[in-house]
Amino acid sequence: MVGPLEWCVALSLSAVGSLVGLLIASTLLVFQQDVRTRVVPWLVSYAVGTLLGAAMLNLVPEALEQLATGPAFGTLLAGIITFFILEKLVLWRHCHEDEDCHVHRSTVPLVIIGDAVHTFVDGVVIAAATLTSVELGVTTAIAVVMHEIPQEAGDFAILLAAGTPRRRAMMLNVTSALGGILGAALMLAFGAHVPDMVPYVLAFAAGNFLYVAMADLIPSLHRGLIDSNAVRQVVLMLLGILTIALL
Repeated sequence: MVGPLEWCVALSLSAVGSLVGLLIASTLLVFQQDVRTRVVPWLVSYAVGTLLGAAMLNLVPEALEQLATGPAFGTLLAGIITFFILEKLVLWRHCHEDEDCHVHRSTVPLVIIGDAVHTFVDGVVIAAATLTSVELGVTTAIAVVMHEIPQEAGDFAILLAAGTPRRRAMMLNVTSALGGILGAALMLAFGAHVPDMVPYVLAFAAGNFLYVAMADLIPSLHRGLIDSNAVRQVVLMLLGILTIALL
C-alpha cells in the first residue's frame, strides 16, 4: 500500500514536472524574440538528452528488472505507436518556434486539450517512477520539466497568436497543467492495488520519451529550423544525458 509519504513525494514531483516547465516557459516570453530564438533551441537540445537518458538509462532498465524482454519492449513499442496516433489526432501538439505556431482561434481548445492529455500522461509516468524509487521519480521529473519548457513556450505562442490575452493564456496553461497531478493521483491509487502494472507503465513511458525525442525534437534540430549549430546540439544533448546519469 502507498503511504502518505509516497503520495506526498509523487504528487510534489508531478507538480514540479507540470508547473516548473510552464513557469520557465512563461518567463521566456518576457524576453525579446531574438533572445527566445537563441535560448529555446538550446533547451530543445538539452531536453533531447534528458529524455533519451531517462528512457534508456532509467526507465527501460527498471522495467526489465521486473518484466521479460518481450513484454518490456512490446510495451515500449505500444507506447511509441500510441503517441504517434495521438499526434495524428492533433491531441499531441509540440511547437518549438513562434513561426511554426500559426493557428486559428477555433483550434485553441485543441491546444489546451492536447496539453492536458500530455501533462496527465506525464503525471502518470512520474508517479509510476516514484513508486519504483524516489531517485527514478526525480530523474523522470527532470526529463519531463526539460521537454515541457519548449513545448509550453510553443503553446503560449499559439494562444497569443490566436488573440488570447496573455493573462488568460497563462491561466489556461496552468489549468491544463493540473492534469499532471490528476494523472499522478490515479496512478498512485491504482498502482497501490495493482503493483504489477508499474513496470508496464515504465516501459510505456520509455516509449513516450523516445517518441518525443526522436520523432518530434530531433527532426526539428536536423532541419536547422531552430538551431543549425551541430556541435552545440551534440554538447547540450550529452549534458542532458549526463544530468540523468549522475542523479
